[in-house]
Amino acid sequence: MRFSFFLLTVIACLAPFAAHSTPSPRPSPNDAIAAEIEAKVTALLGRMTLEEKIGQLNFPSYAFPREPQLTSVKSGRIGGMLNVAHPDHVRVFEEAVQASRLKIPLLFAIDAIHAFHIAFPTPIAWAATWRPELAERAAEAIGNETAQIGVNITFAPMVDISRDPRWGRVIEGAGEDAFLAAAFSAARVRGYHKGGLATSAKHFVGYGAPEGGRDYNGAQISLSELFDRYIPPFKAAIDAGTETVMASFNTVNGVPVTANHRLITGVLKERLGFDGLVMSDFAAISELVNHGVAGDLGEAARKALHAGIDFDMEGKAYDKHLAEGVKAGLVPVREIDAAVRRVLRVKYRMGLFPDSPGGVRKVPPAIGEAGVRKTARDVARESFVLLKNGGATLPITPQSGTVALIGAAATSTNDHSWYGPAGLEKPKTETLLEALEARVGKTQKLLFAPAFADACGQSFADKDKALETARAADLVVLVLAEDCAISGEGVSRVDLGLTGVQEEMLDALVGVGKPIALVVETGRPLTLTAESEKVASLLIAWHPGTEGRTALAEVLAGEFAPSGKLPMTFPRSVGQIPLSYNELPTSRPFTGDRFTTGYVDEKPTPLYPFGHGLSYTTFSYSDLRIGTTEMRRAGKIEVKVDVTNTGLRAGQEVVQLYTRQLVASRSRPLRELKGFEKIELAPGQRKTVRFTLNASDLAYHDDDGKPVIEPAPFNVFVGGSSAAELKGEFRIVADN
Repeated sequence: MRFSFFLLTVIACLAPFAAHSTPSPRPSPNDAIAAEIEAKVTALLGRMTLEEKIGQLNFPSYAFPREPQLTSVKSGRIGGMLNVAHPDHVRVFEEAVQASRLKIPLLFAIDAIHAFHIAFPTPIAWAATWRPELAERAAEAIGNETAQIGVNITFAPMVDISRDPRWGRVIEGAGEDAFLAAAFSAARVRGYHKGGLATSAKHFVGYGAPEGGRDYNGAQISLSELFDRYIPPFKAAIDAGTETVMASFNTVNGVPVTANHRLITGVLKERLGFDGLVMSDFAAISELVNHGVAGDLGEAARKALHAGIDFDMEGKAYDKHLAEGVKAGLVPVREIDAAVRRVLRVKYRMGLFPDSPGGVRKVPPAIGEAGVRKTARDVARESFVLLKNGGATLPITPQSGTVALIGAAATSTNDHSWYGPAGLEKPKTETLLEALEARVGKTQKLLFAPAFADACGQSFADKDKALETARAADLVVLVLAEDCAISGEGVSRVDLGLTGVQEEMLDALVGVGKPIALVVETGRPLTLTAESEKVASLLIAWHPGTEGRTALAEVLAGEFAPSGKLPMTFPRSVGQIPLSYNELPTSRPFTGDRFTTGYVDEKPTPLYPFGHGLSYTTFSYSDLRIGTTEMRRAGKIEVKVDVTNTGLRAGQEVVQLYTRQLVASRSRPLRELKGFEKIELAPGQRKTVRFTLNASDLAYHDDDGKPVIEPAPFNVFVGGSSAAELKGEFRIVADN
């Protein structure tokens, strides 16, 4: 599609809203502040030299020796610093700002994603709680710790949608679903703000859809899918007030996003109305040369600026080449002014200037380590996902008899934080062995054997000793971990099975004949088909952080019931990927017959579906009620369902609502998440859960990216996962 046609489409979509808008009778306080900020920005821009303007777009990483960077700050040639993570270092740069002509404050940014000092579970585990309010508390605590040293912005939240667990960065996001991810996106932005940090929603857009699951690889995404699947979490972050958005490394439909005017200016700035600053990712502008869309760094700088990239993170392209581009007539000054305006606007909004109209930035009082630890443990407790629990093997009770804890991961203190504050000691982390000894070991016999020479089971320490320990027990709790070095950025995998000799150890333990409760620490969905068949219980602990092993012991010992649900589908095989619950129907749905959609060597269904997760109790769903069977395109309906705890202990359940449009102008997903609520019920207790569905919630986007609400029949499904069976019906009807 030609960009000119796309831009005309965008203008056409927006024009009706502009034509019928009604001006407010008087400006709100926010409007007045915004107007005052724009006036101050305009005045400041008028005082700036070209070099000072370009300096505001320069965003280098802290380097030693630092004197050249301090000199650049004093001459107005740096607008922000990343990786300055010590209060004394922040102070030195702030002093350099005061020695500059215009004294424009700096942005100080780091990757405070799931940790600063106290490590929280990784963000995919936050999503597994299905409680955005917990994610908000987590982000607030992390932001609070970070803000104390003078850092004022974090490169978070990462809101990329991905259906491919081969991509290592699924660990940083909220999984495969746009509705769930949007809820967590907004919550994380709000939380960081409460903690004292500005945010950068990343990576706009399609970074989570690389071909082959290979990090930094290109993505092919239609415009309708872009708006339906990938943009909603960014829209949620923008609505929640994110100050910045980070562009992605990758290409989308062959064009690198860093040089993609259509996406950055046409969609993000114009269509979504984002008026904050847009930054590149690390050295991404210089990498336009690698992409083959720029012949040299100067051309890369020009293309990125024209696309709408306001802030050059560690690319050195703007600093080195924009001035010469202006002199050569290749770079319009208006494009530089527009970018600088956005940078200054954000700095005023953040209260970094002493005369900021909205008030000067104030760092909230420190929450304190005890408070941060409590929140970290609360998140961890609710993130664990019990996938299987045959024979009620878990929790561990006195009736479990002697328990053998097997696996070096049970003595690990690795919090999987890839970032730490300079000069601070690593916080004390209780091991799972220590935490279980304090619980199970007080009432019954707890045995331990590491089995492996390392926490991730790359080699054996004493396999025979582990088997001997298992034979002496009534229950085996085996703790395994995804290899500690292959989760996160730059670590894509083709094999999603257990690493090292862990599978061999499991097989040997199965031969002992004792029930096995398998606990897996991981940053992504794994292919655990064979493992699931071999064990009695299977629990996903993710990478649980500083307080995570203590929380895990609490859940294993039954002090708390697991309540997590999967934010990503667990496939049976890598060959099924990409796999998600909300796939489109086909002309020949799978029936087992050869000529229906499926495989000849594997079932097409997931091992564990999106939204799945068990508790130590059971729940039943009944009496689904839909307020009306017909809804107009501007209307709404209420959906009610009764949920009953049918087990013998209290527990939490995530009640999930899905819809399906049965007839449409284009094929629509088999199911789409449209509502969820986490509730707690005592044994025998029943609760009515209510959802409101607006017709606008059921819109989808056409090939031009235009939202469409069609008169059509819909199904509603309610239950404890995306495989929910309780079903109702309603219809959107045409307006009279």
